Amino acid sequence: MGLRTPAGTGDTVGRSGHDRQEAGLMAGFDELKRNINDTHEILSIPLPIVLAPFLALIRSPLSTGPITATALAAIHNFFAAGLINEHSVDTQRALGELSNSLAHCKFEATDSSGDEVVLMRIVNVIDTCQASVVGNLLGDVELCEMLETVLTVCCQMRLSESLRRCAETAMHSMVRRVFSKLDGLDPELDNESVEAQGATTKLGTIDYLLTSAIPASTPYGLPSAQELLRVLVNLLDPHDMQHSDSIRLSILGILNAGLEASGTRIARFKSLSTMLLDQGCKYLFQLARSENVNVVRLSLRAIVTLFDTMREDLKLQFELFISFTMDRLAPPVNPLPPKVQLSLNAGNSRKAPSSPGTPRPDGQGSGSLDLSDPLSLEGGLLGDQTPPTPRPGVVPAKGLTRELMLETLAYIARQPTFMVDLWANYDCDVNCEDLFERLISFMARGVYPTQYTGSIEYQRYSSQLLCLDVLLAYVEHMAARAEVGKPQPDALAESKASKGLLLAGAAKFNTKPKVGLAYLEEHGLIYKPDDKDVPRARALAKFLKSTPRLDKKVLGDWISAPDQIDVLKEFIGLFDFTGKSVADAMRLLLEAFRLPGEAQPIARITETFADIYFASKPPEVKSTDAVYVLAYSVIMLNTDLYNPQNRKRMTLEDYQKNLKGVNDGSNFDPAYLKSIYESIKKREIVLPEEHSGQLGFEYAWKALLIRSKEAGSLVCCETALLDRPMFQLTWKSVISAIAFAFTAFDDDYVVERAIAGFRKCATLAGRFHLPEVFDYVVKSLSHATGLLAEADPKSTKFPVVDVEGQSLTVSPLSVKFGTNLRGQLATVVLFTIANGNGNAIREGWSLIFEMFQTLFMHSLLPSRMLQMEDFLGGVSAIPMQPAASATPQLHRSDGGLLSALSSYLLTPYGQSSDSLAGWEPTKDDIENTLCTMDCISSCKIDEIYSQIMTLEVEALVAALRALQVLADRRTVDILVDEIITDPVPPANSRAEFPKEPLPYDPTSVFLLETMVSVACQTKTHIEETWPVVFEHISGLLKASERFGIILIERAVVGLLRLGLILAEQPSLRDQVYVSIDLLRSLPPSVTNAVAEQLATGLARLVKEHHNIINSATEWGLVSTLLRSTMSHSEAVKISFTLIMDFIGQESEQTVAPENIAALTYLLETFATSAGQAVEGKRSEPRGQMATPLNLEPVVERGVKAIDTIADLRKYIPSFIERSTLPETEGRQSSSACKEVRHAALGHLQRILPGTQFSAGVQAGFDFRILFDRVLFPILEELLKPQVYVKDQQGMGEARLRVSALACKSFLHFSVRSADDAGDTLELWLSLLKMMDRVMHSGKRDQAYEAIPESLKNVVLVLNASQVLLAPDHPDSRTPSQIQYWESTKQQLDDFLPGFLEELIPSAPPPPADAVDAQPASVAS
Repeated sequence: MGLRTPAGTGDTVGRSGHDRQEAGLMAGFDELKRNINDTHEILSIPLPIVLAPFLALIRSPLSTGPITATALAAIHNFFAAGLINEHSVDTQRALGELSNSLAHCKFEATDSSGDEVVLMRIVNVIDTCQASVVGNLLGDVELCEMLETVLTVCCQMRLSESLRRCAETAMHSMVRRVFSKLDGLDPELDNESVEAQGATTKLGTIDYLLTSAIPASTPYGLPSAQELLRVLVNLLDPHDMQHSDSIRLSILGILNAGLEASGTRIARFKSLSTMLLDQGCKYLFQLARSENVNVVRLSLRAIVTLFDTMREDLKLQFELFISFTMDRLAPPVNPLPPKVQLSLNAGNSRKAPSSPGTPRPDGQGSGSLDLSDPLSLEGGLLGDQTPPTPRPGVVPAKGLTRELMLETLAYIARQPTFMVDLWANYDCDVNCEDLFERLISFMARGVYPTQYTGSIEYQRYSSQLLCLDVLLAYVEHMAARAEVGKPQPDALAESKASKGLLLAGAAKFNTKPKVGLAYLEEHGLIYKPDDKDVPRARALAKFLKSTPRLDKKVLGDWISAPDQIDVLKEFIGLFDFTGKSVADAMRLLLEAFRLPGEAQPIARITETFADIYFASKPPEVKSTDAVYVLAYSVIMLNTDLYNPQNRKRMTLEDYQKNLKGVNDGSNFDPAYLKSIYESIKKREIVLPEEHSGQLGFEYAWKALLIRSKEAGSLVCCETALLDRPMFQLTWKSVISAIAFAFTAFDDDYVVERAIAGFRKCATLAGRFHLPEVFDYVVKSLSHATGLLAEADPKSTKFPVVDVEGQSLTVSPLSVKFGTNLRGQLATVVLFTIANGNGNAIREGWSLIFEMFQTLFMHSLLPSRMLQMEDFLGGVSAIPMQPAASATPQLHRSDGGLLSALSSYLLTPYGQSSDSLAGWEPTKDDIENTLCTMDCISSCKIDEIYSQIMTLEVEALVAALRALQVLADRRTVDILVDEIITDPVPPANSRAEFPKEPLPYDPTSVFLLETMVSVACQTKTHIEETWPVVFEHISGLLKASERFGIILIERAVVGLLRLGLILAEQPSLRDQVYVSIDLLRSLPPSVTNAVAEQLATGLARLVKEHHNIINSATEWGLVSTLLRSTMSHSEAVKISFTLIMDFIGQESEQTVAPENIAALTYLLETFATSAGQAVEGKRSEPRGQMATPLNLEPVVERGVKAIDTIADLRKYIPSFIERSTLPETEGRQSSSACKEVRHAALGHLQRILPGTQFSAGVQAGFDFRILFDRVLFPILEELLKPQVYVKDQQGMGEARLRVSALACKSFLHFSVRSADDAGDTLELWLSLLKMMDRVMHSGKRDQAYEAIPESLKNVVLVLNASQVLLAPDHPDSRTPSQIQYWESTKQQLDDFLPGFLEELIPSAPPPPADAVDAQPASVAS
């Protein structure tokens, strides 16, 4: 039969017993056969009868392995054939017997393979039973027995791997079915039951199931799930040495199967979730730090599944796991002394606990900054915020463990709302870590290779990619998130701000409690608005007890101080000691602070505790003093039992003996003291900061569970309302990491993702209005472009080739950039981001323009950006090479000495004809250059340039500032550096050895032109842009001799172009004259070089805005600047045309008192130029000049200027006192140019006797001024030998004409002022002296005849006017007439003796009716 034969076969008694058992087993099959034969329907036979003989074989110890396997196979076939179904008779009882038989299966072991077949059959039958249609009829007890049977097979390490894996597979299926039953159950009933009974682990035990009143016919459900989960959780205990890692691997796999299938269902039942939230999480977290990689892998998988399905209930557990994971993944650091901590490493610590009452060597608490935290640096992400549970000394994960942990963290962090959940639930919670900040900082630094010292290359690279992927997912999710909010961002922002203040206050408290409390009280963090009626001490005690960031040692010292006794009483009064023993009460109290080391503070704490504890009416204690003694005894007992230096421990008898008679004169109940002794002996009272090892972890975990009740649930925040503060806090580290990945990684997919990340960051920056983000993006990308040249090329002479009819400049940069695909990508992305976001860029403009200047130097910019506008030829290209030297031309077409001096200047836009030396571009070079041009074209740089003109004022000013910095760096800063580095030489040496001009730099011209162009095209913001541009231009012009003439010319043109715009703004018109004054101060050589542009621009300014030139000072500035350009042949034409047009305007009177002097001065300059030109021509030796000078234009302008000055006489009546017209004409009367001289003399002859001056004399004008300022100076000038030799014949004639004019003028004005003859005597004598000098100035000529004739007329008129009278008899003359005669006679006798007596002889007294002699006619 195959039944085993017992030992001792010769024993008759044994033999008969065996036979009887065998017969009994066979009788069961015989009876089943009869029942089957007696019925037509086998399903009508009760199922227990059908299964009875098979189950008996399974339970019988006489069965061998093959027999048991056969019986199990038969039962399996019954399920397969449908013989066992829900319609079978008495199925419920049959399933119970089946479950019991399978659980108590016994058979004789033969060989291992055969035995494992039996076990395999058992597992298959159990799995089939539960999976069949009758599986739902199984009761909780039956199912638990089956689960226990399969689980036992899974955990039997002596069994083969294949059998255990088969059992695990079956167990996975069974567990899924068990938890799937939760769908049909009401979780509210379970939750109410848990609250009523207390959520203990005994709720789901087998004993509970067997003794409960659950009907036997009730299908399995929640009790089975409770028992299953309890067993699985308990088997995970890493400190249970009975279970190996192999068993835990099996259990982890089974638990994972259940959580993955029904995690969300389990979370709804409090009896189940409580086990997972407490023991389950604790064991899983500890297993996650195992050295067994497989254990770590499955633990992490279970943890992730828990968080995916039960996240809302795992707020603090989640915080712990994320923090611990980052700690293990961080690079190793030098550990600090242990602190109060919730460390997943604590479980295996073997460090002996410190003795109670011993001060910590570090003196630090959980509120101090953990310097070992590798994330508390860089970018200000953590600031001074301290994690509530620092974890120094965490062993870094290595190898596969590190990969697993990082992949797990990355998987969690890639969830769409993960980051915002962290921010809302942790960073904005004052009692939680800043997980979001830490995680972003960790991931950002994880992209860099420095975080992976000693790692294998592929592991390092994989870790970098994972970290980058998390950052990119964070940015992408934020950019795609829609605005659907649950938490209120205002409330969260307020909470975040309060958290920062609280952390700062806690840090101050931990250093100086008084300062910290003052800070916290100042910011309203201690006293709540609702606590107005609460005493200060109570409010302070509440705050101190509820703030976990305070150093427990500092707290204990402070509240035990003598002056804080009120706070101490309120603090201890916050504890509920009702129903607790003294040991438990002391344990609860000493968890809140660290007991001081001195006796007096301990005494105050103990006394206060005694009063409050006795108030709770403990039945075993009779007085407060008894509580006091008991409390002290508890402290001493705890120290005695756990002090490692104490060799003789206190016994229970010793403890009881020490407390005799202290309970108000009587003894304590021995049982009561024994309970205290056993409580301390079983569980040490460990003070805060002294928790270490497993004890410390248990304490910290307990604290975490307590905090969980207060922390509430984790809130899922699928909203974009919180994104701005998150992004504002992390953008710098994120962009830096993306930029590093972009430049360091070679994988095309990674580069594409990085580019997308840049764009997403730019999108977010635009949405959140964070210009600094754009600047950082530009900065990050610009360094990857390769366009930020470290040094300028030695030459800008690059080969130019013809490609399909177009000129192409091939430079080293264009060749190199054409092969730099990453740089091209960075360039396109950068300019794509900048295009359209210009208003958000500030400091980034500096880098953009720096790239522009690099492209310019290599002729890669669009032609539109290479143009410069002036007043002469419109638009021209910026020359890339300095102008070629030219031989000074001594003969200009329109002559003139000063205009000829300007011929040495270089042609501004001349190009060097030197042949290009160097390399010849190859086909590859040309192809790479074409690639570069295509890339630059796709960047649409011209669109960005156009966009600058439309920027808002703040961004516009930032752009111009960036241009100014770059331009200054290439120009004025060089001179500043020279001043700093070179000592100032003596003044004489500076003049003797002037510094050479700086080499021509086309880039400085480009930057200047860009600045001016931008400012001119943004007229509406000229008030803001003008100071920026003027600062640079003024720096150039003040050192104009040190720069190339092209740059200075562009500066002058730019200044005048801006001046035209300034003139339109009334508030800025004064800046026009600041500019003119700056131009006026240019050295003559520089002025002459830029004269044509200067004159043209100034002429345009005067024509279009002459109404802004009002005062004489302003006109003086303008005229002086115009005069400075007249040495230039072309500029003088422009200036002359301007003056002529201005004076000749018929629509309005332009000549005014304020400008007549300036206009006259300018016109005189033209006349003077004519005289100088003629004089210069005459001074040249004959035959020296190659070509004759054409003086006609110069002379023509001089004569016309004199005529114009004469025309201004019509304005003299109103401007007579300010007029300088006669003086001007007088000065030109001695001009070397005959035409100018004749014109001036002719106008003088018409002006002086004219009606204008006559009217002026009648109006009180002192005509003597005309002689002092005009006539006498003319004669003085004409009498000079150096003037006379210029044109001897012409100058002699001029002397006579001026002399005659002087005499005529004297007659003209002296007659009108005959009443004041005395006043004219001095002038008359001066005139005679001057005539004497003219008459005797040279050899005898016409003067000897003309001078006496002119004087004759004057003398006769004076005589007829009764001014000059000869002596009479009797002499009736007045004293003035006598003086007039005698002085005149004396003066005339010196050069014309007898002249006066001849004209006016002394006569006898005339008759009374004599008529006055008529005067001689006056020569015209």
